[in-house]
Amino acid sequence: MHSIELTDREKSILRHVVQQFILTASPVGSRNISKRYNIGLSPASIRNIMADLEETGYLNHPHTSAGRIPTDMGYRFYVDSLMDPPTLNEEAIKKIDSTLEAGHTETNELIELTSILLSELTNQLACITFPKFDNAVLEKIQLVQLSINRILVVLTVKSGLVRTITLEITKEATLINLQSIQQILNERLSGLKFTEIRKTFSERLKDYNRDELKPIVRLFIDSVDKIFASMPEKNKAVISGATNVLKQPEFEIHQNFQGIIELIENKNVVIHLMEKGFKAEHVPINIKIGSENMDEQFSDFSLITKEYKFGEVSGTVGIIGPKRMEYSKVVAAVMYVAESLSNELKKVNY
Repeated sequence: MHSIELTDREKSILRHVVQQFILTASPVGSRNISKRYNIGLSPASIRNIMADLEETGYLNHPHTSAGRIPTDMGYRFYVDSLMDPPTLNEEAIKKIDSTLEAGHTETNELIELTSILLSELTNQLACITFPKFDNAVLEKIQLVQLSINRILVVLTVKSGLVRTITLEITKEATLINLQSIQQILNERLSGLKFTEIRKTFSERLKDYNRDELKPIVRLFIDSVDKIFASMPEKNKAVISGATNVLKQPEFEIHQNFQGIIELIENKNVVIHLMEKGFKAEHVPINIKIGSENMDEQFSDFSLITKEYKFGEVSGTVGIIGPKRMEYSKVVAAVMYVAESLSNELKKVNY
């Protein structure tokens, strides 16, 4: 909520300044607004309104220019109250539909392709996290002996998604041993969420002490956080579109260029911020602008994220880019891509 109520004229001028700055990446002057938009006001009147908007914190006045640029507060008011309704054109919708409906059978492949597609549609940095399993409900466990000291653990969750983990064991595991422990694990863990399993695994298996099974039981106790992790460490997210975002005028400045490169290389920071927004907000789509991100690394960027979900398993679709972005277009793309990805993952995993 904004503490200062804007007049209709102030809203109109703020809207045009934001739109013009998004379009040109250059500070916007009153004469520019007067010539480009037919709003029935003289440059002098527009200049006075822009001065008022600067005084109330919606615009900023760079020292080297006569024009003005939006502040984080100005962008926020624009996104909340002034921008056009998020809509995608038919060409973009067809591209998304045809790309995601091309018969992909692997979850990883589909997520990687979706990340590339979202970046191409928005010309920004796209990030998609792989499905999180915290709320996934275990349907069954299968154990496969790969060699004398290697076991493949196959986890199937009720959404239909399958995860595989390879474990090393120091003592030989016979086929009979694997079948026995597989039966026990299914009896005691099936129907539980991954979070429950991680917390209670040792307690659920503490009474099982057959000597020939102890090495395998101990292996599972020691590896439970790895096996039933929320997300595999090596596949947390896909980030695409570095070349797209670096084409933006903002990154012609060396300091800004270096900042975005560091951001791209620090995938864990990006993932943390994307997920934090949804845990805190519980909103259909999350838009964080500049200083709202609460992380200095993101103070010059906007982050737009939406959850995708199938069954109990979920992940996040997001865009990172300069604050000067086409919010309506980007929001529409993120929303449609997230919904389309959810639908396609259901097909892949059922």
